[in-house]
Amino acid sequence: MKPYVFITRRMPDEIIEKLEETCTVSMWEKQEEPVPQERLEEEIKQADGLFCTVTEPIDRPLIESAENLKVIATMAVGYNNIDVEAAAEKDITIAHTPGVLSETTADLTFALLMAAARRLPEGIETIKNNEWKTWSPFFLTGQDIHHATLGIIGMGRIGEAVAKRGTGFDMEIIYHNRTRKQEAEEKLGARYVEMDELLKTSDFICVMTPYTKDTHHLIDREAFKKMKNTAIFINSSRGGIVDEEALYEALKNGEIRGAGLDVFEGEPVGADHPLLSLPQVTALPHIGSASESTRMAMADMTANHILQVLSGKEADHEVKL
Repeated sequence: MKPYVFITRRMPDEIIEKLEETCTVSMWEKQEEPVPQERLEEEIKQADGLFCTVTEPIDRPLIESAENLKVIATMAVGYNNIDVEAAAEKDITIAHTPGVLSETTADLTFALLMAAARRLPEGIETIKNNEWKTWSPFFLTGQDIHHATLGIIGMGRIGEAVAKRGTGFDMEIIYHNRTRKQEAEEKLGARYVEMDELLKTSDFICVMTPYTKDTHHLIDREAFKKMKNTAIFINSSRGGIVDEEALYEALKNGEIRGAGLDVFEGEPVGADHPLLSLPQVTALPHIGSASESTRMAMADMTANHILQVLSGKEADHEVKL
């Protein structure tokens, strides 16, 4: 009897066909809507493998209800939506997709930085609203990127890729991380600093750290108060790392100059979210890794992880406690 795999979002045919060579596959057919909780609860009770995304909370009760589950493979780098301890107690492998999306997410992060710095969304709206009447010496003036100081919080693969892009603009690269990254310092000229110095001296601050209990609201009111009033804050990691109320107040009160956000604490956000009322906020709908080739590579890696575990092998990218 073939092992049973449930996929929580509609995937391309080639991914399904790969799994169907050795597995029985069931799938939530919609791509733009999360699987209903009732369906997820029903499927996980019988599944040998679960192919999930960042939108599904795979919590302890759900995991404990699984009778046959051997692997939870998420199509993401982050896995804070999965109860890792509960899975470990039941000897269920958790696998994720690091590395494959680093360059693509770094592209988006730097694009967000540039758009916020040069006020591109405001410029686009000005033309769309027929408000551009004449050239003006200080109309929509933004902030220089070249030769500015880029502070990176979390110098993992994506952080290093963002730093690499910053070197092309002759930026001074400083970073804070749990451990020093000697290779990044040698290759990129990055300089390790304590968090306070990074917050106080950076012109652009990019958060690239994983979301954990320790990093929840890492960037809070006190952090924003330490930043330059010309600083631009970028978050393309996870929304929960930032106290959004504190960010709103910092922007509204002129404590920092702008923000570029690809992620929010509660997603999706509605048009009535307070941060979206501020013209100095450049906001995107969590599309950091959203290039066609990268998303296909992530889906393929996720399928491979399931096949590896169900065939008795270790997943290439297993999450370890």
